[in-house]
Amino acid sequence: QVQLVESGGGLVQAGGSLRLSCAASGRTFSNYAMGWFRQAPGEERDFVAGISWNGGTTYYADSVKGRFTISRDNAKNTVYLQMNSLKPEDTAVYYCAARFFGGTRIATTMKEYTYWGQGTQVTVAS
Repeated sequence: QVQLVESGGGLVQAGGSLRLSCAASGRTFSNYAMGWFRQAPGEERDFVAGISWNGGTTYYADSVKGRFTISRDNAKNTVYLQMNSLKPEDTAVYYCAARFFGGTRIATTMKEYTYWGQGTQVTVAS
């Protein structure tokens, strides 16, 4: 089992920044590729960004490319999502997810991830 706990969400004005963190426990963190997803009210949960087990490969949804940066610190068992130039349409609950995978391909669908956090709310005011 892997336990994931997100933090760092909140209310921010459009154009502002937030950094989300996801702390993992329970298994060897470096064995897992990680992803961030988000879900707005009434919408499906969508892929935002993913990172390989060693941080060497990242991939982003087109909607956040150039504004968001995913990173990880395996020594701290934590994955981050730096969000800049936030827009009202970024408002959602953000979830981190873990996938036991040692390769470089970034999974972009929910079914490919095994473990999920409880989510953290991000609200961007216009």
